[in-house]
Amino acid sequence: MSEAAPPEPPAPPAPGATPGTDLRPPRKRFILIGFAIGLLIVVLIGLFTSIGSSGPGSGGGSGGGQPQAGDAVPAFSARNIGPVGPSQVSVPADGGGHGTPAVLLFFGAWCASCRQELPPLAAAVRQQEQAHGGLSAIRVIGVDSFYSDATAKSFLEQVGLRIPVASDSGAQITSGQFWFKGDPYTVFVKADGTIDKVVAGAQLTAASFTADERALIPSGT
Repeated sequence: MSEAAPPEPPAPPAPGATPGTDLRPPRKRFILIGFAIGLLIVVLIGLFTSIGSSGPGSGGGSGGGQPQAGDAVPAFSARNIGPVGPSQVSVPADGGGHGTPAVLLFFGAWCASCRQELPPLAAAVRQQEQAHGGLSAIRVIGVDSFYSDATAKSFLEQVGLRIPVASDSGAQITSGQFWFKGDPYTVFVKADGTIDKVVAGAQLTAASFTADERALIPSGT
């Protein structure tokens, strides 16, 4: 499974409150408040369940939910903090751009699973580029979330990943457009801009990654 995003810092104590003190309301008031909150939760669960089951894409990316196989890949453009490529990283409606397939790697320096999964994938990408075969035409793009550019660049060097990488320090792409709750995720995109496969969590090996890439090419070479 993917790792959860870094937790938000705890809220400061209320003015005048003593740190570590559990401020409790009177028992009757507590019961009434608890009942009201429980009722509200039940109503909200029913509302979101109905939306998720009838909406256009309980896995539809822009329709509200994580994109799934067959959906159009959400388009985005961001500053490139990777060691190669142009100043901007873009994923347009036609997938990898100019009708080419693409693979999107979502990761973060905070993610321990990413540190384990990425080095073999980085080595596979380098081998494909050196071979100049059909796989070298697939655009492999990274999306680094939640950390500063300096930390992200250091992380890329550590794992040996030499690809264009979109800066996503606020997770607007990762959580906002793709609805991913953490990292890592990998999205395989066909040349027509539709998603072929989404892999959640650190499940990929160099061999399975290459096999999923081959599925994006009609000839399979």
